Amino acid sequence: MPGALPYGRLSAFYAVYFSTLGLILPFWSVYLDAVGFSASEIGALVGAMLGLKIIAPYLWGQLADRLGRRLPIIRLAALLAGLSFAAVPVFDRFWPLLAVVIVFAFFWNAALPQFEVITFNHLREQADRYGQIRVWGSVGFIVASVGLGAWIEQVGVQVLPYAVAVAMLVLAAVAMMVREPSAQTTHDPGPMWQTLRQPMVAGLLLTCALMQLSHGPYYGFYSLYVRSHGHGEGLIGWLWALGVVAEILTFLLAPVWLRRIGPRQLMLAALAIAALRWVLLALFAESLGMLVFIQCLHMASFGLYHAVGVFLINRVFLGRQQGRGQALYSAISLGLGGALGSVLGGMIWDHGPSEALFLFAAIAASLGFAVAWVTLRGPALARSGSRPAADG
Repeated sequence: MPGALPYGRLSAFYAVYFSTLGLILPFWSVYLDAVGFSASEIGALVGAMLGLKIIAPYLWGQLADRLGRRLPIIRLAALLAGLSFAAVPVFDRFWPLLAVVIVFAFFWNAALPQFEVITFNHLREQADRYGQIRVWGSVGFIVASVGLGAWIEQVGVQVLPYAVAVAMLVLAAVAMMVREPSAQTTHDPGPMWQTLRQPMVAGLLLTCALMQLSHGPYYGFYSLYVRSHGHGEGLIGWLWALGVVAEILTFLLAPVWLRRIGPRQLMLAALAIAALRWVLLALFAESLGMLVFIQCLHMASFGLYHAVGVFLINRVFLGRQQGRGQALYSAISLGLGGALGSVLGGMIWDHGPSEALFLFAAIAASLGFAVAWVTLRGPALARSGSRPAADG
């Protein structure tokens, strides 16, 4: 029943988790540049952080689905991720640092997909309220990115590893306060391959991969790209925060939009706006006014996309597939798509004009639109006010 929803504790977890992302995404490439790594090495180190999402979430999801418990995994993973990132300042050579990043990412990527399952199991029939909880993650991101941006201007980017390590340890403490819900469903929907062979499911995962492929250059090189056009770290932090403010608005409105418009139309809109965003960023990075407008489009290219994506994943992966379904979403989209985009972004940055980064991103988002247009059809695409047949 609604009164049993632990809204505050769920929201607190998202706030702290995404505060770590608000530290890493805007400033990880800046930190790596400051300690002397090349663009290709930066792309590989950012890509490794994202690339572990290809493997780690599914391994952790399979373990959680077998155990039927997710919170012990989340708590341990957050603790070990914090301890491993604290070792980053010790290494200034590529291969040792890559090893540290891989260890960190293996544990860091365990937490969020399994917590998404916990959130939806608490929400149950109120699944369209997910955005109202997830919005606090965006608030945490803003506080972290703006605060660290100002701090970096005062003391230097070398504070980044310590800030991330502390945030991860706080995340482990917050996870201790969340209770384990009962599973949403107890039936076994059959082998995963039977779900994955459905054209809509395969199309959804490919669409998500292409959308995150388009975001790879953004995650890896947006801060360096904006700085190369004459803007400082303080402004960079504010621009990242502005994008997340726009994202917050989307998460608050997502329940209404899902009921009135439907997930297929919303996903297509998100992909189209993402393509527009990257084209504008390639052409108008010198203009502060345009950068502000472009960051506002984050409300669609990430906020709307993610709200619809996790909503649909929750509809098509049921029962004992829940943990692996959320893990696959993370692995294929943020993992495979985001890592490939980051690595290719580093290669483009080294060997071509920086504007080509975001023209490449626009092409990837456009391909995602084409895949979504063809494949996103079926009962799971019903508006959120009606239940898909598979939910029974």
